[in-house]
Amino acid sequence: MRGNLHNINLFCYLNRMVIARFLFSAVLLMLCMFNVYGQSKVIANEGRIEARIKALGLIGDTAAGILKRVAFSSGDIAARNYIISLMRTAGLSIRIDQAGNIIGTRKGKDPSLPPILLGSHTDAVPNGGIYDGDVGVIGAIECIELLNENHLVTDHPLEVIDFVDEEGGLTGSNAMIGELSSARLDALTSSGKTIRQGIKDLGGDVDHLDKAILKKGDIRAYLELHIEQGGNLERAHRDIGVVEGIVGKADWSIVVTGSTNHAGTTPMPLRKDALVTAARLVILINETALRIPGRQVATVGQISAFPGATNVIPGKVIMSLDLRDLSRQKSDSVLALIRQQADSLAGVTGTTIQFVAKNAAMPAMTDRRIQEMIASAARGLGFSTLYLPSGAGHDAQDMARIAPMGMIFVPSKNGISHSPEEYTAPGDMANGASVLFHVLMMVDRPTP
Repeated sequence: MRGNLHNINLFCYLNRMVIARFLFSAVLLMLCMFNVYGQSKVIANEGRIEARIKALGLIGDTAAGILKRVAFSSGDIAARNYIISLMRTAGLSIRIDQAGNIIGTRKGKDPSLPPILLGSHTDAVPNGGIYDGDVGVIGAIECIELLNENHLVTDHPLEVIDFVDEEGGLTGSNAMIGELSSARLDALTSSGKTIRQGIKDLGGDVDHLDKAILKKGDIRAYLELHIEQGGNLERAHRDIGVVEGIVGKADWSIVVTGSTNHAGTTPMPLRKDALVTAARLVILINETALRIPGRQVATVGQISAFPGATNVIPGKVIMSLDLRDLSRQKSDSVLALIRQQADSLAGVTGTTIQFVAKNAAMPAMTDRRIQEMIASAARGLGFSTLYLPSGAGHDAQDMARIAPMGMIFVPSKNGISHSPEEYTAPGDMANGASVLFHVLMMVDRPTP
């Protein structure tokens, strides 16, 4: 009997040891899963994000469900007021800088550290969608909500920004890097106001724009969540886009000159039709961009024939060329090939073709370390990733001039953007906001 009791006690002891080891291993595993803030995988609130996106999408001058919220319009002002109310609810202190940008601040543990900036814009193109820009601002506010709910305080102060007039030419971010010129201020916008008047109406101070300028070191990093505005993620069935950079953009005006003549009396073999030459050049531009390996794009979006009469052979054509790539060297090589073929075409058709440079923006590369953080955060949350460039311009390209910059893309249905049909699923928005949150944590306390 005593032997049996001894065996039972030994069995119980061994069971307790096994259970203790199991519990220790479980606790250790949980600790490993927790980040440096003592929190496990924090996940964004999908329902909250979707509700706020929908509420924001109802603001503006709408007709038959079409959003009209161009910068400085009454709809833009109403949307900004909604964003300010969300910032206040999240406990942010709010200011409007001299350029009209809305900035909500959350204090960090160390006020001497430069803030981490995150956000996007809420102005829209005419007849645009409700996700472009909006997802980035709502996603940034969601990160603040998650910090509040998990009782976390970052080392760095945090600033959530809603940039002014992104769609009109990166007005707010141009001002922050000191490149909003006086001439630009007098440009007329789609709202019917000049930029100067629009900024004043938003509470900015155009007479002291220098006070809005940030220099290198003033912010720790800039992070932006955005819809892809393309179909790459959807086609590849990937959850998160790790943006490698924002492509450079070169705008050219191409002038084709032939001979104006009577449409009825000039024989076909004797014509120097500028429009026919221009049409052939459009095809050559498209074929050249397709033939060269890479992600470069070339677009002719405008074309005007002169004198523009039905009974006159066009003697002059002015057309646009929009050339974009992540590598400036690649863009230059594509342009060189296009110009070479244009010279050959001009010789065959008896016309002249002149390229006139208009605007150029250099590629803006994202920070390599932040790219790694985005990929790592996505993997840790179980999301698939795709490295890709941004073919559209963003305020992030200006911020890259003064600080490390990172962008997170989430899928756009059918690759549609700048359209009432623009759509990103609630789950995809939440995935992006979750990744943004964890990247923010990594940027705040980077590992060696």
